[in-house]
Parts: sequence; structure tokens; C-alpha cells
Amino acid sequence: MLVVRPAGPADLEALMELAVLSGRGFTSLPEDEAVLSERLALSQQSFTGAIAPAEAWYTLMLTDGETGAVAGVAGVRAGVGIGRPHFSFRIVTLAQHSLATKTRFDHQALVLVNECAGWTEVGSLFVRADRRSGGAGSLLARSRYMLIGADPLRFSHTVMSELRGWFDEDGRSPFWEGVSYKFYRIPFEQADHMVTASDGQFILDLAPRHPIYVELIDHGAAEAIGRVHRDGEPALALLEREGFERSGLVDIFDGGPTMTCARDSLATVRGSRTLRLAIGHDVDGPQYLLSSVAIPKFRATQAAAAIDDGMVTVDPQTATALGLREGEAVRVNG
Repeated sequence: MLVVRPAGPADLEALMELAVLSGRGFTSLPEDEAVLSERLALSQQSFTGAIAPAEAWYTLMLTDGETGAVAGVAGVRAGVGIGRPHFSFRIVTLAQHSLATKTRFDHQALVLVNECAGWTEVGSLFVRADRRSGGAGSLLARSRYMLIGADPLRFSHTVMSELRGWFDEDGRSPFWEGVSYKFYRIPFEQADHMVTASDGQFILDLAPRHPIYVELIDHGAAEAIGRVHRDGEPALALLEREGFERSGLVDIFDGGPTMTCARDSLATVRGSRTLRLAIGHDVDGPQYLLSSVAIPKFRATQAAAAIDDGMVTVDPQTATALGLREGEAVRVNG
């Protein structure tokens, strides 16, 4: 049985391993021990309520319920752009018309914006390659929405997710090389690292001040605008099933799309309800997504359950995985 639980400082070694496995361009999971250590400490403070709700950043670990081995990671950031701006490129259409030549043109352009301040971000979704079958990715992804549904007022009305942009077979980002590098003049890895390891001031200092006409940039870079990395296509499908749509915003470094959904329109949130737990044996029922309702001790898993008269019956193993006793509240989706 796979179980999703809160991450804390003790998970540093496992998280570093996942960061290495995630590969180039996975900005939200840098190969930086100091950054990841700080994030795990922040996660612990977030789950315990030691910091303001808007500043919380919850990290979730996907684990093997029997061995405790970590199979994946995901995160929920309650509010982006709180301490520093969160920059994106917005794809806009600029219309130009001339009566003299009786012509009209629509030009696509990239404009630097800071529109996401205060939005909740779900991200950092990564599952080890050998554990991606059997619904592990879906369980981990949807557990983030069960966390949001447990206490919606802790989170923004708008939920966003940034997907990794396109990289070619040689590991090069056409968007970075054709657009962003011309302004930042540093290697992608350095810029990628500075996003999480610095205050981000360099982004504003060096960013383009005027619209960038798409027709004037390299064809390969233009083709990469809003294109998802091949490894991110399953994550895109999960987001779309949840109700996310393209927002017209893209990442300023790799051109990956920003997806958004209204918090209360998330399919997992809308389709879940709170029931009372009963414990039985030889439970005969369909598979449900189950989670605890208290954020400090949040747990989520998928297991067979039987629902009747406001009660949901699970086997003892499932109850233990959720950290719940008979009669306690449990959130159910399915």
C-alpha cells in the first residue's frame, strides 16, 4: 500500500535522491541540499501551524506503507509571490492596423507580468520511474487536493501549476537559448539554481522591459512556447482531468505553461465528502481515495472501502495507514 504523508527534516536524503532523478529543468526540485533542507523545515512548520497560513509550503512524500521507502514527492504552496514577485511571461495579441495600406496584423508577443501573487501553487510532482505504475502518480497528485479540501480557507481561490517546458534530446531548452539567455547571459543551470537559492532580484534586474514579438525570435524557441516536456505530459493529463486549463502564462526560463483552476472547482475537492470511519475485515468495496481531515497529521491513500449510512468501512491496515481510529472523521473521494 502506498501512503502520502507530510515531509520533514528527516527526509532530506530521500528528497535529494529524488532531486537528482528528476533531471534538468525541474526548477521546483533543485539539486541543492541547503535549499531542500530549508524547504523541509518550512514544510514541518507549515503542517504544525507554526507560520502564517499564506506563507505555508507543504511538502508531501509518497511512501511504501510497509517499508517506509520514499517513492515520490509533491508540494502545495499556499501563496506564491508573497515574499517576492512571481514573474511569468503572458502571451498577448497586439493588433496593428493601417488605413493607408488597408492592412491589419495580429502579432503575438511575450510580456513580463506578476499576476500570480497570492495564488496557491501545486507542484514538485515527481515519482520514481520504477513506481509510476498502478496509479501512484494519480494518488500523489490528488492527495494535494485532498489537503486543500481539508481546510480550503488556508488556500487561495485560484490554484496554479507550472509545468516543465520543452527540452530537446540533448537536454537543451530552445526557449531559454532563443529568448531568455539573450537577457540573462548565464547558463540555464545557474539561472535555474538562482531562482530557488536567491531572492530572485536578478530576474527583475535583467528581464526585458518591453514586449517580445514572437515572429522575431528563433523558430525553435517560438515552437517551445507553452510546450510541455515529454516527461510532463502525464502530469498535464492529470491536471486537465482535475479541471485545470491553460492560463496564457508561461515560465520565463523554459517557456512551460502555467495551468490554473478555481479552488472550489477542483474535481477532487468537489467530489469528496467527510464521513465517519469504521474498521472491519474482508472489506468488499470499490477503491476510494481516502485522507485524514486534520492537516497536522495529514495522510492519504487509496484502498477498498464500503460506504453506508454516513460511515466508511476500511480494513485495519488502511486505518493504520491513515493514522485514524474508529469513529474519527475521514475524507472520501470516489
